[in-house]
Amino acid sequence: MLDADVRRILATTVTAHLATVLPDGAPHSVPVWVDPEGDRIAILTGPDSRKARNLRRDPRVALSLTPVDNPFEPVIIRGRVAEWIEGEAAWEIVDRIAAKYTGGPYPREQERVVGLIEVERQSVGMR
Repeated sequence: MLDADVRRILATTVTAHLATVLPDGAPHSVPVWVDPEGDRIAILTGPDSRKARNLRRDPRVALSLTPVDNPFEPVIIRGRVAEWIEGEAAWEIVDRIAAKYTGGPYPREQERVVGLIEVERQSVGMR
């Protein structure tokens, strides 16, 4: 279950940094848009992106978020991508997330999928 403070921060236009594991075991970190999806965290990506390939092979993730309004309230999350959503169902989520960050729908030039992260550990603030 998402902590209320984590959910509040995820609902903003915070940029998350997603860490995945490359095939050789090295870390791979990229900024991503995020949004709560029930008790999971939705991220969007291309189906053949490096992060998607990493996550299909090894679903473990770490997310770090620094809220714009309070950089001393970092959010650290660990979990795993429990589900991939494709097609029209994915586009509904992608467009909702894009509207939050840009004010409009996501361009349709590239295919997008949604990964749903099941949270295993979460913390907020300097602990």
